[in-house]
Amino acid sequence: MKTNLVLKNACVGGVLTDVVVKEGVITHIGTTDEMGYDCKGLTLRAGLIDIHTHGCGGFDTMDSPIRELALWHKAHGVTSFLPTTMTAPMDALIWVCQEIPEGEGAHVLGYHLEGPYLAEAAKGAQNAAYLQTPILGDFCCIPNAKMVTVAPELPGAKEFIEGADAIVCLGHTVADYDTCMEAVKWGAKCLTHTCNAMSPLHHRNTGPIGAALDGDLYAQVICDGIHLHPSMIRILYRLFGRDRMVLISDSMSATGLADGDYMLGGQRVIVKEGIARTETGALAGSTTCLFDCVKRAIAFGIPEEDAFHMASATPAALLGVKKGKLEVGYDADFILLDKENNLVETLILS
Repeated sequence: MKTNLVLKNACVGGVLTDVVVKEGVITHIGTTDEMGYDCKGLTLRAGLIDIHTHGCGGFDTMDSPIRELALWHKAHGVTSFLPTTMTAPMDALIWVCQEIPEGEGAHVLGYHLEGPYLAEAAKGAQNAAYLQTPILGDFCCIPNAKMVTVAPELPGAKEFIEGADAIVCLGHTVADYDTCMEAVKWGAKCLTHTCNAMSPLHHRNTGPIGAALDGDLYAQVICDGIHLHPSMIRILYRLFGRDRMVLISDSMSATGLADGDYMLGGQRVIVKEGIARTETGALAGSTTCLFDCVKRAIAFGIPEEDAFHMASATPAALLGVKKGKLEVGYDADFILLDKENNLVETLILS
């Protein structure tokens, strides 16, 4: 429900001020005589946006507990997200993507389909039995698809990328630089979990990463400290910058829970010491929520303002939504933090 509210005594950019919200949109930032909700000097930031999350809190996207996922994300600082599917039969994807819940939880802005249009040689934790070549007609039958990951070397990729009514990300691919540059021309906009499940940045064939740099693509980065070494996270930050690097969680159902056996898109995953792997040993998503990924990015040496920016304003820009910034005209989705950047409260007023 879009809300009218005045947030009083909020610390915005280091300054104690007020924020006026009308019909769920920020209309004024500055002191006002109006009464409202006392933020008690806490730091106010734009809510986080996770464009790549398979589950959390014991819930798996492929089981369609989307309302529960929305509530869990809100409790952990995420105000909007794209529930992310796994490679599965087409009827299962159609069923999962039907639900866009409304209520008190984080906003569902659509779905991210990670598969089935992936290269088997770079399938990672995806189920090879359901991989297929891109067919635009099939994809058009899936409701609420906001983003889709595609391996551009597959037959039919050109027609698919050019025609898909969704943001196309390149991922789970062994494509070389030239093929990926062609995909940029076709309309690709982003890399899926950069460095993971793709050709590496080789000095004679820079692959998807080199093409993303030259083609001005966005780059998703899992910042759990497991999928990428902290030095690689710093390297990617220097290469892509805060306006093109998107922090993601790639979280799965074990996120927020203890070690043990879990499911990811119908496949058994073993979590040990917080690391999720399939029975064959492949990394199977993350057990770190986006808010903690931001805090780890800061610990790895990313400037605080930029770390939060890459989990709010940058994914919002990629999605083309008026979220992720504390500016007049933007949706009023907020997080309140203490001086140690601990989450105190999530406010979704839009």
